[in-house]
Amino acid sequence: MLKTQIIHPELLAVLAKCGHKAKILIADANYSFVTNSSPRAEIIYLNFAPGMVPSTVILEGISQVLNIESASMMAWPEDFENTSQKDYLEILPRETPMELLTREDFYGSVRSMDTLLVVATGETRRFSNLLLTVGPVFL
Repeated sequence: MLKTQIIHPELLAVLAKCGHKAKILIADANYSFVTNSSPRAEIIYLNFAPGMVPSTVILEGISQVLNIESASMMAWPEDFENTSQKDYLEILPRETPMELLTREDFYGSVRSMDTLLVVATGETRRFSNLLLTVGPVFL
């Protein structure tokens, strides 16, 4: 038996393949999972219904299994209060840099061949897509 909070077999299998610099997208319910992803990325659908399996739950689980080197989000309008970013910053280690990218740059990063995993969530908050870069393991 595994000693981890993640028990989804396919998700665990792809996480095990993610080495240093691999990218993982935790996608909100509005993201176009197929057309705006790397062709080699595995898509894990956890978006059963709106609000079910929110992005924060996925980030908490992945954070317990992998080291996260950095994170990126798509920039949002100045008049928009992004509560997702606040929640992510509470979960990520303090030293994790978070970059805000233009829409085009964000999609380009997700489409890169480094993106191995896209997790489709039921997150309904706008601008909640989070692109993680896997860090090395220090033994």
